Amino acid sequence: MSEEKKILVIQTAFPGDAILTLPLIQELKKKKHEYLIDVLCIPSTVDIFAASPYVNSAIPFDKKGKQKSIVAFVRFIKQLRSNKYEIVYSPHRSLRSALIALNLSSKETIGFENSSLKFAFKKTVTYDPTAHEVRRNLEFIGDEYQEDKWRIIPEVKVAQESKQKVTRFLIENKIDKFMTIAPGSLWETKKYPIEFFKQIVEHFTNLKYKMILIGGAEDKLLCEALKKENVYITAGDFSFVETIELLRSASLLICNDSAPTHLGMCADIPVLTIYCSTVPRFGFYPYNKKSDYISFDDLICKPCGIHGFSKCPLDTFDCAKLLVPNLVIERAEKLLANAG
Repeated sequence: MSEEKKILVIQTAFPGDAILTLPLIQELKKKKHEYLIDVLCIPSTVDIFAASPYVNSAIPFDKKGKQKSIVAFVRFIKQLRSNKYEIVYSPHRSLRSALIALNLSSKETIGFENSSLKFAFKKTVTYDPTAHEVRRNLEFIGDEYQEDKWRIIPEVKVAQESKQKVTRFLIENKIDKFMTIAPGSLWETKKYPIEFFKQIVEHFTNLKYKMILIGGAEDKLLCEALKKENVYITAGDFSFVETIELLRSASLLICNDSAPTHLGMCADIPVLTIYCSTVPRFGFYPYNKKSDYISFDDLICKPCGIHGFSKCPLDTFDCAKLLVPNLVIERAEKLLANAG
């Protein structure tokens, strides 16, 4: 019996980037169905890729831990090489990703034209900074995803145990009609002010919505500032995949320009993304037809960076403070009305 043919996709970036790689993997599997597709990813995103029905194996690469040293890195590449990948795709543009691709001895290696160590790849594809990240990634397959054809919802399978965990939470707290808010972000200048989120929570709880606050364990303290009657904190309680299952029952998700936006796309629900220091044109906005984003753009200092900062460089934070809660509430109510 001949060996099974294998593809490796290298995506060792943040969880949001991982989710935005899933449509590429889905389409890749449809076109190359005879191949097994493995994904090289960081430990925190293994669950995301493992939940894709199109992924054979999610391989953790602990680039900040046990594979950080040069010796461990070389040993890890040797282990990967034994999998005999025929094709390697690297949507991640880092130096380490390029070095891995270069040393796998694959017949075909493909990266973006602006990747670090560009010569590491036998073929490069266009990186369009004006396109959505999903559309950019689909460039690895071809140019057939024009107009709205690139708007592919990531498919995620949720284990029965996780479904039961979410259902149990909703039943125990007698939650039916609810909205979700994700107030956190890795970057401080991406965070909409918590006092503004308080006004949004107050408005919608007055309309008899129950509010579920989501995020990682690091967001729990932030969420505590929004605690009141009919507000429930799940930050740190659910995995990424469990959060997607929870979101599938939500009327709306309001969040910052961060990973929860993309979790909302997996759940295919209305999402309202708030942009503070960043802008939608970077290509990470919610892209299903049910969603929208809001941003105060009449500022010469915006955007101040592609990710954000630990504090506003001008010490004004006008990009957030001028985006008053009433504007967000108005846009959220429109999405709720359109959703029926």
